[in-house]
Formats: sequence, structure tokens, C-alpha cells
Amino acid sequence: MNILYEEDGSFKVGSIMTDNTTSLQIESLSGKRSKIKAANVMLHFTQPEMADFIPQAEALAADIEVEFLWECCPPEEFGFEQIATEYYGHKPSSLEAAAALIRLQGAPVYFHKKGKGRYRAAPPEILKAALAGAEKKRLALELQTRYTEQLINFELPAEFAAHINPLLYNPDRNTLEVKALEAACAATHISAVHLLHRCGALPSTQDYHLQKFLFENFPKGIGFPPIALSAWDELPMGASNAFSIDDAATTEIDDAFSVEKQTNDNWRIGVHIAAPALGMPRDSEGDKLAASRLSTVYMPGGKITMLPDSVVEAFTLTADRVCPALSMYIEVEADTLAILNYESRVERVHIAANLRHDTLEPLFNEATLAEGKLDYPYANELTLLWHLVQKMESARGKADNNTQVDYNFHIDNNHVSITNRRRGSPIDKVVSELMILVNCEWGKHLAEHGFPGIYRTQQGGKVRMSTVAAPHQGLGVEQYMWSSSPLRRYVDMVNQRQIIAMLHDKEAPYPKNDTGLYTILRDFDTMYGIYNDFQRNMERYWCLRWLQQEQAIHESPLLITATVIRENLVKMTEIPLVFRAPSLPEQLPAHTRVQLAVTGIDLLDLSVLTRYVATLATGDGIETEEDAEEAAEVEQTSAETSGAVETTVAAVGETTC
Repeated sequence: MNILYEEDGSFKVGSIMTDNTTSLQIESLSGKRSKIKAANVMLHFTQPEMADFIPQAEALAADIEVEFLWECCPPEEFGFEQIATEYYGHKPSSLEAAAALIRLQGAPVYFHKKGKGRYRAAPPEILKAALAGAEKKRLALELQTRYTEQLINFELPAEFAAHINPLLYNPDRNTLEVKALEAACAATHISAVHLLHRCGALPSTQDYHLQKFLFENFPKGIGFPPIALSAWDELPMGASNAFSIDDAATTEIDDAFSVEKQTNDNWRIGVHIAAPALGMPRDSEGDKLAASRLSTVYMPGGKITMLPDSVVEAFTLTADRVCPALSMYIEVEADTLAILNYESRVERVHIAANLRHDTLEPLFNEATLAEGKLDYPYANELTLLWHLVQKMESARGKADNNTQVDYNFHIDNNHVSITNRRRGSPIDKVVSELMILVNCEWGKHLAEHGFPGIYRTQQGGKVRMSTVAAPHQGLGVEQYMWSSSPLRRYVDMVNQRQIIAMLHDKEAPYPKNDTGLYTILRDFDTMYGIYNDFQRNMERYWCLRWLQQEQAIHESPLLITATVIRENLVKMTEIPLVFRAPSLPEQLPAHTRVQLAVTGIDLLDLSVLTRYVATLATGDGIETEEDAEEAAEVEQTSAETSGAVETTVAAVGETTC
């Protein structure tokens, strides 16, 4: 005797060897013997042969109309043999009963299983909804299949146009688009971003990186709502001939300087900082907007400002204007240039000129200073400031170190040029030392008056932010805060509010233990790191674009020179590109110069592939602090890409203005 039984949701056949009432010992078609429960037996049969039973039953089941079978069902629960009798109009044969069972089991939308061989017809309203759902699922699967086929053929489905950013930056694996994309990636062995790029979904590789940053950090866009500035009291008039020193592209001019001879022959040096805090008090509309951004975001060829253009225009220290400013005046002894006293004021300042690096540096540099050339505007004032800041730098215990190089990126119609300049030029020192001075002194004055602020501290080599004044060992000062760039950094504006309140003998906008100040510190520290990571990534992107340009005009492969930092980590000689070169010989000393051939550039992964060609000069093997910093940046970015690039002067330097 043969049986049809259910096991793991499917039907099987076997020949009975032993019947133990509650269990059976059977032999399968393959000859394997096993024990099954008697309750799992659906029916017994002798004909047809065991090997033919299920194929014939399935063929018979295929002819059964499911809708008609459902109409034959009673409203209550039933067994499969009962409905087979109703359907065929006579007592069913073993094959007919098995066919009905297979059809019932294979149509769960129509028939709800209630036990072994027992079912109940789905109620009409539930069946209607289930059929609609099944049809929707069928159409969705059909659509997903079409999407996948198009993507495999590197065609972008028209429906994808509205979903590109979510697909790239926040994919929802429950959507048809993501399922189709994942299937296409598996079939083509290409990552999602590379596949979409091949399909023409990305306007450009640059746009991919920019949109990723905006998607994650500016979900509402980078536009500004209208902002009304608060009114402030009339301010006294201060310096009348102040000048600023900035890069040619700078629009947020935060600082300016003035030099005046006093009647006692001493010098009165003024450092004037733009004062947006006057028009944006705590919790005002402008303050909330600035707090939502926390800093201007920089990238080669562009920036995303912290404040709207209208606010920047109201407070930037533009030439030929009288501007509100927070000023510190320093009285300097005429002969020794010793600093005698400080005075801080909130006032109006006339900005006479905006000096720019590109035109000033050829005139004001170490060579012209040594030759005593004074044939350019503000030459006397700049020379005096140069001598003063040299003494200030020496007083901080900082050696004259001009070995580091800063890089500037110029983007013109997608063409990139990268220039470099030695850090520590007279222009750099004048600006940075005077900014260190005011940030140090204002931080000291706040602490002495019991006003909290947001400080930058460095102890044991670790830089962190704090609401308590503490030494900054790297700069060699007892305390240091950021207060000299309020148009570009939110903490500077917050500190400026504290300083202005202190000077006007008013209560601190942020009193001691104010939780709002801790929130600002935490949020700023987080976002400033994110913004600087983005700047480094975009600098890396344009370094790779520069390599592509060079590759296009030179014989392939492009040969480059690089210096070993450690192991297989190298830095290019011409541009600030740090990457791993796995093909390097083992144990090359640090600072060894090598020649590499560029074999691949990936602008989406921000990686470059190279092949070792030759060793040009063996290094000394001594790793410098700068080497360690560059290596740390690579590890921080990603082990899968080629590392990180050196930040430019506009990035996170402690001495930038």
C-alpha cells in the first residue's frame, strides 16, 4: 500500500513497510526508509505507480479552475476529499482527491488552511482584497524586473529621476527602486553609485559628493529665510583709517587693523572685529539661523555661508564704509615695541582699504622688508606691525618655522589649478599673531569678570573645547578663545556677545552653568568636524581632477613623484594628495622620494591606483609631527580610499582669523 503524506509543507509519496497505528515505517522512491506520523498521511492509494502519482495528480490539479472550486466550497470548514466530491460530482479517485488537495494547498488566497488536509474558503470581501493585493504585488514584481533589466543595460528607468538622492544617500531596501538597483549591482558587480553614474543619473562626480553632504547636513536646502536685524545703540566713532588683509575671494571680512602715532610718541595699534552680535542677540531670528549652521562651509571653488548675504553685507568690514566693530587698542612703546596696556571698545570704524593677498604679498614680504622698500600703500603701518608680531611670537616661545606649505585651489569652468605658498609669510604672521593676541586677551578678561565663554584648550597634545579658561600649550598662551571670526563661526559670535556685555557692564547673555552654552559647544564641535571633513574630501576630489588633467596632456601612464610618510603611505610632491601605494618596496624609510605611475583614478571613491617605478632619493627615516598628522587623517577618513588631503589655510588652523 502506498500513501500520500505531508512533510515540511510539501506532499510526498511512500510505500508502507510497517503500520504501528500512530506511526508508519515507509520507504521512499529513492529507497530511503523513514518513520512518519500517521496523522501526516493524506490518503492511501494503489494506482497509479508510486513514481507517477504526484506528477499525474499535479497535471490533474492544473486543470481545476480555482474560482469554480472556491464557489463549490461550503461556508464552514471542510476536508479536501469533501470538496473533491463536490467538484467532480462523484466520489473522487485517489488521483482526483490528491489533485483537489494540491490545488487547495496551492491557492492560499482562496483557501485558508485550518489543519492537515482541512481548509476554509476565504470570505468574499477578504478574497477581493487579497486578490487586489496579489495583483498589485505581481505588477510591482513585473516593474521591478523591468527596472533591473534596464539598469543592467546601463539605462536609467524614467521613474528613477525623482529618487536619485535617496537611492544614493539613504536607500530604503523596502522600495522597488532599491531592490532593483541591488539586483542590478549583483548582476554587474558594480557598486550602486558607479552603476547609476554609468546610467547617467549623476550630473557630475563633483555633484555626487556635494549632494551627499547637502543631503545629510542641509536637508532643507542652503537658502535663507528673510531676517530682520535687531537695532542697537548709537556707537562712538573710533579709528578712521583701518585696513583689512584677506584673500581675494573673501567676502566675510571679519577683521581690520589701524595704526596711529600718539602725542607721547607711542603707537596705538587697533584690532577691529566685525560685530554681528549687535544685530543678532541671543534667541533672535538671526541667532537661531546662525545656530542652525554654526559655521561657514568651505570647499574649493565655493562656500556655504553661515549668514545670509544681507547680514554679511550689513557687518562685513568693506572699504569706504563706517562699520560697527568690537575693537581692542594696544598701546605700544615707540622704541622697544613693548605692549603697555589694552583697551577694548564697541564702536564705529572707518574702513579705508581692503588689502588682498595676491596684490599685497609681492610688495610686503621678507625680501622687501630686508631691502627697506616702502613704496606701497600702508607700507609703514605693515612694517611696524611686522616688527611687533615678531616680538609677540617670540614672547609666546614659538620658534620661527616656515617649512609648512599651504595650498590654494582655483576652479575655472571645471579646470583646476593648485598653487602653494609657504606658511608663515609676513602677511600670515601679522594677521595670525594679532588674532592670537585679541583672542587670548578677551578670553582672559572674560574669565577675570566671571563671564563664561567657549575656549580652545590644548593640554597633553589634545585640543578640545571648554567653557573654562585653560592653557593652550600649542600656542603658548594661558587661555585662548575664538572671537575674531563672528561672521564665519558661531562660537565667535557667542563669545562676542559675552565680551560686549562685559564692556557695557550688563549681565552675561550666557551666565555660568547655562546649559545653552554647553549645547552650543557640543553642536559646534560636532558640525565643525563634519564641515572640515567635507572640505578635505572636496580638496581630495580636486586633487584627483588635477591628476586627470595632467594625464590627459601627458603620455599614459602619468608619472608622478611622491614622498614616503610611513610604510606604503605617500604624499605627492606637487599637490596635497596623500594616498596608499601598495606596490612600494617594503621598509622604505620615511621621506624617501619615489616615482610612481598612475594606473587608475576613481572620482567617486576618491581613490588613486599607482605602480611603483623607481626610488629617486632615500629618506632619513625620521617621522615628523606633520607626517603623523597626515597619517592620522588618512586613518580617520577610510582604509578603503586613499586617505585625506592636507587642509588649506582657510580650514581649521588655530591661528587663522
